[in-house]
Amino acid sequence: MKLITSISLGRVARTVILASSISALLSACMVGPNFERPAAPASQHYDVQAEQELSASNTRAGAQHVDLGKGIDGDWWSTLGSAKLDDVMHKAIAGNFDLEAADATIAQANEAVTAAAGGLKPQVSLGAQGGRQRATNGDSVSTSNFYAVGPQVSFDFDVFGGTKRLVEEKTALAELQQHRFDAAYLTVTGDVASEALLLASARAQIDAVNVLIADDQKNLELVRTAHQYGNATQVDIALATTQLAQDETLLPPLAQQRDVARHALSILVGKSPGDWTAPDFDLSDFALPEDVPVSLPSDLARNRPDILEAEAQLHAASAAIGVATADMYPHLQLSASLTQAGPGIGTLWGIAAGLTGPIYAGGTLKANRRASIDGHNASFADYQQTVTKSLGQVADVLQAINHDGEEYAAQERALSAAQASLQLNRQGYQVGEIGVLDVLDAERGYQRALIGQIQAKTARYLDTVQLSIALGGNSHDAFEQRVAYREKP
Repeated sequence: MKLITSISLGRVARTVILASSISALLSACMVGPNFERPAAPASQHYDVQAEQELSASNTRAGAQHVDLGKGIDGDWWSTLGSAKLDDVMHKAIAGNFDLEAADATIAQANEAVTAAAGGLKPQVSLGAQGGRQRATNGDSVSTSNFYAVGPQVSFDFDVFGGTKRLVEEKTALAELQQHRFDAAYLTVTGDVASEALLLASARAQIDAVNVLIADDQKNLELVRTAHQYGNATQVDIALATTQLAQDETLLPPLAQQRDVARHALSILVGKSPGDWTAPDFDLSDFALPEDVPVSLPSDLARNRPDILEAEAQLHAASAAIGVATADMYPHLQLSASLTQAGPGIGTLWGIAAGLTGPIYAGGTLKANRRASIDGHNASFADYQQTVTKSLGQVADVLQAINHDGEEYAAQERALSAAQASLQLNRQGYQVGEIGVLDVLDAERGYQRALIGQIQAKTARYLDTVQLSIALGGNSHDAFEQRVAYREKP
């Protein structure tokens, strides 16, 4: 049996078209504020003193210079010049589980947008019912079966834009998740670079300490030999033994730093330490960039993921005001139904319009609107705090880079002096002016100065990495990079 005729289906279709047309005419009416992007910081500087000291006019040898107003071009870590780092970085971007979770959260948020947007379209459902009925006509009673089946269409015209504001809110929240992905990407890439540098630094310091310990052992052997010939005392032996023991205590913490960095790199690339081992990074694998690009504060506010995340949250809070405001106004709905009923009844159809609006809700709707306004104010304060904090972080790192340069220069002078002292002591030993213990002591002084120089050099690298992270890196195309790296064999 043909339940629904083509003519009746045409009526339903015309109802859907009519509802959509009327909705288009009413779409201009949207209550609630229209979101306006907050103004970017007006300041042109992060820390004037640090910028001046790091300016290109600073001719101090080995000093880094900032190029204020220049953005980061390409992968920020490429300025470190390490092919090993590039390889591990690509593995981390492709396999990191934090990025995997953030990726799925983006998809979830996008589905929420699609679900909310469905409220702007006609809703079509199919209803069916059947039963047995009894009819009385005078003294006669008849019993019969009945059924009814057919589609139903309903449409909310969203006169005051509540559903559109909801879609706007969900879209802003989806953008927020995208910026969280970018922030996670920035954190992962920054951690990879930092852990690689810590691994290289630990290995370099371990090598220096091993040489230092070897000098201590030679010193102890010579003191014991001198004691046998009466040229040294037990006190001298005790001092040499103590020095050896003290220097040996330097190795375990450095070995722990090395192993922790290796394990951290394994986790960052999405592998367990037992399944993947990081390459043996050396400080010689890296090159410290002499010129460091530093974008202006106004550009920072448009590129740094956590600022963009706070902005998206502010946008969502603005749209939520519209949602709460629209709930205070009437809803206009149109519905249509087409039913094939029987037996013997035929096709029934109907169109109805309904207008419902709140009259008294116990203050709930007004309270919801006030709460959404308060939420917007809180989001705006959070946005301002995020921007201010970000500017402070960049200023901190700029000063750190400046102080790192000063410390490294001092450590270089100390290392140069220790090297000169060692050379003089070796020359004095060759002509018999001093003893071998003096030479060994000079060698120990040189190795200690070398350890200090390695630590100062590492600090320069780490703070250069932190500056790139504080400026937002190049995370604006993070999602596309992850897709590209995952597609590589």
